[in-house]
Amino acid sequence: MRGQEPRSTSSCAACRLLKRRCIPNCIFAPYFRPDEPKKFAKVHKVFGASNVSKILIEVPKEQREETVNSLAYEAEARLRDPVYGCIGAIALLQRKMIQLQHDLALARACLARYVTTPSSIGGTDDWVIAEALGDFPAGCGRSIDSFCQNISYELNEEAHMYDFSQIPYV
Repeated sequence: MRGQEPRSTSSCAACRLLKRRCIPNCIFAPYFRPDEPKKFAKVHKVFGASNVSKILIEVPKEQREETVNSLAYEAEARLRDPVYGCIGAIALLQRKMIQLQHDLALARACLARYVTTPSSIGGTDDWVIAEALGDFPAGCGRSIDSFCQNISYELNEEAHMYDFSQIPYV
């Protein structure tokens, strides 16, 4: 655990940025090492040094390193996206996941349609699957549009806060 390592005689990144003398029991020193000045600068810019010290004092010592990492991640996300922060990244990933689930459901439906269709040549099952995959996009025909609409409606019913009928911007 990095928080328990003995530190060198130099000031921690927090005290350096704040231009103050680093005391031996500095609350920032175990978590904002001198070789990571940008980490504290970002956290300080978003949360402020006073708020970070209050948070660290209230958190049990075993959880402080994880807390600092969370604060650093949130600060980085907030600086990239001032309006949504981490929530923007989470929402983007959720939209991507739902779109991929939608695509997977379409692929499974089309594949099931091909696999259940009797082969005209009478070949093996491997040939039917290969034929289905070779002609995959065009083979679903008219049913793909109605299937897309049904899946989109069902997904909207489950999580009505997103519009799943459109591909998310990446």
